[in-house]
Amino acid sequence: MDLTSRSRSRSRLPARPAQPAALPDLPASRTEADGSAVIRVLTYNIRSLRDDEDALARVIRACAPDLVFVQEAPRFFRWRKHAARLAATCDLVVLSGGATAAGPLLLCSLRAFVERTEDVLLPLTPGLHRRGFATAVVRFGGARVAVLSAHLPLDARERQAHAEELLVRLGAAGAPYGIAAGDVNETPEGPAFRRLAGALQDCRAVAPWGGEHTFVPGGRGGGGADGGGGAGRRIDAVFATRGVEVLGCGVPVGLDGVAEADLTAASDHLPVLAVVRLPVSAPRAAGG
Repeated sequence: MDLTSRSRSRSRLPARPAQPAALPDLPASRTEADGSAVIRVLTYNIRSLRDDEDALARVIRACAPDLVFVQEAPRFFRWRKHAARLAATCDLVVLSGGATAAGPLLLCSLRAFVERTEDVLLPLTPGLHRRGFATAVVRFGGARVAVLSAHLPLDARERQAHAEELLVRLGAAGAPYGIAAGDVNETPEGPAFRRLAGALQDCRAVAPWGGEHTFVPGGRGGGGADGGGGAGRRIDAVFATRGVEVLGCGVPVGLDGVAEADLTAASDHLPVLAVVRLPVSAPRAAGG
């Protein structure tokens, strides 16, 4: 765990005018009497922090996540400092990833007990961008879960190969549950997305909530109550192994504290928020 991101004092962000909440919130994080845990999970392609970082932090904080699966984290000069600053501004800490995973990054709240982390660099295909996974095994209450942040390639053949590798890595983590999230770079009709949704639960399909579309080709991520309008596509997703109870998943457009102006300014992608329950006892290791 990168403790450089721990902040003793909360950063102050410029406030946005209050907006009426149009979207009911999902359940809050909690640990139940038997040790089962309800956790809030956010996946977000942040475009290397090239947009409005204050708007990005406001969106993340409004979603109140226990885990953030980041794609396109800073990878070059002083990348650790940039990741630590973002985490501290959101009242989170750096868990794993960043440049050492070729872009995927994991952030977590202090509620998470960290067992281990691993940054994975995947084989480089000549002429293509290097890819990797940020992974960890953490515990919430009495429940253990393997987590993996991924940004699948633009090349279709490599994308399918990396989807297979994602499933292998998640299954080999040795935890009762697994959650993988990230930018799939294709819609649910694509072969890599279908492979992941077949082996794991596609949280949005299981328990839809909020908006659907996460990216508008040639435009910004925000705009429209459906998270991108008719031209939008759902290419960012949260997946969970069997046994994880999905309570809701979608783009938090209309959630209290999430301004559409901030969504538009923060990145060219929209975030996906999921709330899941991890029972304290699980029948088998993650892997689907």
